[in-house]
Amino acid sequence: MKILQGQIVDIKNKRIFSGEVTISKGKIFNIEEKAHNVNQYILPGFIDAHIHIESSMLVPTEFAKIAVTHGTVATVSDPHEIANVLGIEGVNFMIDNGKQTPFKFNFGAPSCVPATSFESAGAVIDADGIKELMANPEIKYLAEMMNYPGVLFDDPEVLQKLEWAKHYKKPIDGHAPGVVGEDITKYINAGISTDHECFTYEEGLEKLQKGMKILIREGSAAKNFEALIDLLPQHYENMMFCSDDKHPDDLIVNHINRLCARAVAKGMDVFKVLQAACVNPIAHYNLEVGLLHVGDAADCIIVKDLINFEVMKTFIDGELVSENGVSKLKSVPFKNLNNFNTNKKQVSDFRVASSSTSDILNIRVIEALEGQLVTNEIIKEATLHNGNLVSNIETDILKMTVVNRYNNDQPAMAFIKSFGLQEGAIASSVGHDSHNIIAVGVSDEMICKAVNLIIENKGGICAVTAFEDKIVPLPVAGIMSDQDGDTIGKAYAALDNMAKQMGSPLNAPYMTLSFMALLVIPSLKLSDKGLFNGKDFKFTDVIVNE
Repeated sequence: MKILQGQIVDIKNKRIFSGEVTISKGKIFNIEEKAHNVNQYILPGFIDAHIHIESSMLVPTEFAKIAVTHGTVATVSDPHEIANVLGIEGVNFMIDNGKQTPFKFNFGAPSCVPATSFESAGAVIDADGIKELMANPEIKYLAEMMNYPGVLFDDPEVLQKLEWAKHYKKPIDGHAPGVVGEDITKYINAGISTDHECFTYEEGLEKLQKGMKILIREGSAAKNFEALIDLLPQHYENMMFCSDDKHPDDLIVNHINRLCARAVAKGMDVFKVLQAACVNPIAHYNLEVGLLHVGDAADCIIVKDLINFEVMKTFIDGELVSENGVSKLKSVPFKNLNNFNTNKKQVSDFRVASSSTSDILNIRVIEALEGQLVTNEIIKEATLHNGNLVSNIETDILKMTVVNRYNNDQPAMAFIKSFGLQEGAIASSVGHDSHNIIAVGVSDEMICKAVNLIIENKGGICAVTAFEDKIVPLPVAGIMSDQDGDTIGKAYAALDNMAKQMGSPLNAPYMTLSFMALLVIPSLKLSDKGLFNGKDFKFTDVIVNE
C-alpha cells in the first residue's frame, strides 16, 4: 500500500484540495481530504492522443522509458510506419514489444497501407487485413484515414475498411488537411471522428462545430499549437493534445507536459488544459487508463506545480516508473525485423538529363516550409551542366531523390528549396509513408554517397561531406534503432547538428526531409515513382518548358 500526499487535482469537479491518495494492488483505494503542508500536485497521467512511436526511432519499450519521465502514462499509437514496411507482422511486433512494459500503449489498425498507389511500399493491408486487425482486442481503433479522396469518391475498398471499424464498434481517426465545406461534412458522415491536421483556427472551428474531435499537434516538424490553442477555452471537451511524430532528441526534453505548460502560460484554465491532456483521450478511445478516481488504475503523476508541470514521480498501475527525471523501466531483448532489398547505386543514376538549347530552362521545385508538412510548388530557373540539371547552393535549389528500397529501380529525382546545404548530402530511410530512401545534396556524387551509406546499413539517417560520414543505423524495419533512448537521442542530436553545420537553417532537417515523400499532404512531393502534385493527386514533370 502506498500513500501519496499533495494537492489533489480533481479535473471533473474543477477543484484542487489538500489530501492523500491511497494506492493498493495497482488501484486507487482511497482519496481523502486532509490538511498538510505538502505543496506538490497529484493528477492523472498525460496521454499522447496520436503518435507514431516509430518516429521516435525507438521501439515501444524504449519510447516508454523516456515518456514516463515527462508524466506520460499512455499513448494512442498508429503503427502505420512499420506497417508500410512489414505489414501486419510489423503491427504485431509493436504490440508484442509494448506489452513488455507497464506503459499503456493503445495501438490502432493502419488504414492506409500503402498510403497511396503512387508509391512503392513493402506491404499491403487491404480490407480483409483490417478485418483481421479489428477483431484483435489489442487494436483499439482504425487509425488515420489519410485517403480522404477515397472517402469523398466512395472508393469501395476504403468504405469497407470503415465498415469493419464500425462493425467492431471502434473509433475511426481522421486525416483531412485543409478539407472543409461539403467535403468535410461527407468525411465526417462516413464515421470519421478526429483530425490532427488542421492548418488554421477557422478550419479547426468548422470541424469542431460539425462534431469532430480536434487534436492540437506539436511534433518535431509539424506544429499547429499556435494556430489552434485559442479554440480550447470554448471547445475543451472535444480537444486533445498529440505529438504525431517526435524525434528522440525532442522526446528526451519534453512531451505532453510541455503543451500543458504552454497552454497555461497563455492564460488557459488549467482544468480545461488537463481535460484535453488527460481525460478526453480516455473517453474517446475507451482506454483502460485511470483518472484518479477511487477504483481506477493508479495511473497518476506528481508535479512540482501547475505552471511548468515538472514531473517528480510517475505511477502506472501503482508502480513507480519514474522519479525526478530518472526512468525505472528496463530495456527488454527483441528480434530485429527488416525489409531492405536494393543494391548500391551509381552516380550516373542521379542525373537529370536535358537536351534543351533554351537560354532559360524552368523547373518545378518543392519548397519546404518550416514547421509544416505542406509544401509549395514554385517555378525556378534550372542550373544546367553538361546536359545534367544540378544543384545550385547559391539559390538553394538542391537536387533530391527518392530511392525504392524494396526493389532495384531507377531513383526518382526532383529539386527542393529551403534545406540550405552548402556542402555534402543528408539521407534517411525514414521517408513517410513508404519509408523508401530520401536524400538531398549539393551534388550527384554526394547524394550517391549518402544513399549508399543507408543501403550498406540497411536503414538509418546519415550526413556525408567530402571529409566526413556520419550515420545513425536503424536496423529495425529501417526506421527504428535497437539501442536505448539516451544513446539514440544523443546520436541523432549530433547528426542533426552536423546537418545544420553543413548549412541547413531548418529546425529539424531530418524530420522535414522525412515528409518530402508524403504524397497525401500537398502541394508538391516526390515518391519513388516520380514528382507528385498533391492537390491534383497525379504525377507531374520536373521540367516545365523543355
